[in-house]
Amino acid sequence: MPDVQVNRMKVLIVESKPELGELWMRHLERQGATVTLVRTQSAAILALYGDAFDVIVLDLVLDGGSALAVADFASYRRPETRVIFVTNTSFFSDGSIFAHSSNACAYVQSATPPEDLAAMVEHYAAPR
Repeated sequence: MPDVQVNRMKVLIVESKPELGELWMRHLERQGATVTLVRTQSAAILALYGDAFDVIVLDLVLDGGSALAVADFASYRRPETRVIFVTNTSFFSDGSIFAHSSNACAYVQSATPPEDLAAMVEHYAAPR
């Protein structure tokens, strides 16, 4: 039987709240994703230097740094990577995040059910 190579989606989660990031990570791993979870801008930048990701799940309000800086760096370093912004605030609720971040593909509330977020990640990780 030939060796079958499975292409697993690779996801970077940038979330300051450990319990929320871990919840999302568990749901994505159950779908077969390879997930890297970081909590700060600098850790996200290091992850993007070292690896390519299909999707970044990025909290718009990071305790350690700027989410827009992470998205901007990703668009430069990994232009094929899409960004799903999550937030528990009303920042950019008018949809202007799409004007500020060229790689933004979705904007959702942090309270979005993790299975819905996982479905969105799977959708946006699919080859274009």
